[in-house]
Amino acid sequence: MKISAVIIAFNEEANIADAIGSVSFADEIVVVDSNSSDRTTEIAENLGARVIERNWPGFSEQKQFGADSAENDWILSLDADERISPQLCNEIKSLRQRDPLSSGYRIPRLSTYMGREIRHSGWFPDKQLRLFDRRKGRWNGRPIHESFELQSDAKVGELANPILHFSVSNAAYHHKMIGERYAPLAAQHMFDTGRRTSQVRVVTAGPFAFIRSYILKRGFMDGFPGFCIARFAAHHAYLKHLLLWEMQNGRAHSDNG
Repeated sequence: MKISAVIIAFNEEANIADAIGSVSFADEIVVVDSNSSDRTTEIAENLGARVIERNWPGFSEQKQFGADSAENDWILSLDADERISPQLCNEIKSLRQRDPLSSGYRIPRLSTYMGREIRHSGWFPDKQLRLFDRRKGRWNGRPIHESFELQSDAKVGELANPILHFSVSNAAYHHKMIGERYAPLAAQHMFDTGRRTSQVRVVTAGPFAFIRSYILKRGFMDGFPGFCIARFAAHHAYLKHLLLWEMQNGRAHSDNG
């Protein structure tokens, strides 16, 4: 069982070395870079990764391209702000020594936010299908929350140890990503798939999202970071429904005033 680790990156000079280091056990490391303007590609090449430069087409398309470009059929897919934990590394090493019983494996993802590991708030275990036989499925094409989908007859296994996720460096970055990426992409996906909203939903989406994250998903057990996660979840829910409301009413591109 030979494994190709595939990492997508853009201006990730602060993260790429740790990401590559965490998958050093792989038989091949491929970095698909979206024309970074920093030292991402230089660092990756110096660490022995095969770097492919490619314009950004979206998450699913870029990850599918990376999987298609690998030398091996078994793919370990990673973002540049993620790491394979030492425990997961040992688990995968043990798995590769025998014929796999499944066509893909879901792996829990443990995020660190404001210096704290988040084990509630709806953020954990956040299982992701990241180790898979590329011949048995494809990335699903979603513009946001993309995932690899196996064929209906393929068996899915689970690994116990986590991928470590370091996605949000500070509050300003979190706010920016919601406004510039996550909420607009979510609203566009909802619009394209026929979902619609209302003024009432715009008003209530935020409070409901806060309650879900902080109370129902026990975000309060994550301390102050849990409160901040719930607050940003509320902002994201409000903004995506507001953007969707603008789209469905033809106001998304109207002039101010």
